[in-house]
Amino acid sequence: MDALEALLTRRSIRAFRSEPVDPALLHRVLGAALHGPSAGNQQPWRFVVIDDPQILRLLALDHPHASVLKACPVAILVCAETVDLHHPDHWPSDCAAATFSLMLAAHALGLGSTWIGLHPQQDRMAALRGAGLLPPEVEPFALVPLGHPAERTDQPDREHPEWIRHNTYLQPWGSGQG
Repeated sequence: MDALEALLTRRSIRAFRSEPVDPALLHRVLGAALHGPSAGNQQPWRFVVIDDPQILRLLALDHPHASVLKACPVAILVCAETVDLHHPDHWPSDCAAATFSLMLAAHALGLGSTWIGLHPQQDRMAALRGAGLLPPEVEPFALVPLGHPAERTDQPDREHPEWIRHNTYLQPWGSGQG
């Protein structure tokens, strides 16, 4: 699958088959996340691979939108080491880029995923810290359940040319401009 096809066909998957994810696939997915862009190339992201079913079930209880963790074979906790960053306000953007790179690579490799947000909700972030998965200097950003999809999602119409502007917000992008 080429990059444009992956971008246009990736969808959030919340139902997975029970089979484990091959560690070689996980390695490739994590490699893609490690190659994401970051402010000043600070690369604050860190990743925790969670495949212990008991931990996944506990995490599912602490988040209102994380029930998918109960049945996924593996999840990636995307977090940031925030000590001594040159651009400390940018770690969430950096982690967002890494999270999307991870999810896009998973899709390109035939895996499904979804984004479970943690940052900036302090209660959700505290639940991860309370689970003993992270030291104090590491900020949790997102959880990404991964696995072999047990569902197919429809391709929604996401073409909204009226959302595209030309030179200023007040001028619509129109015919003859590309």
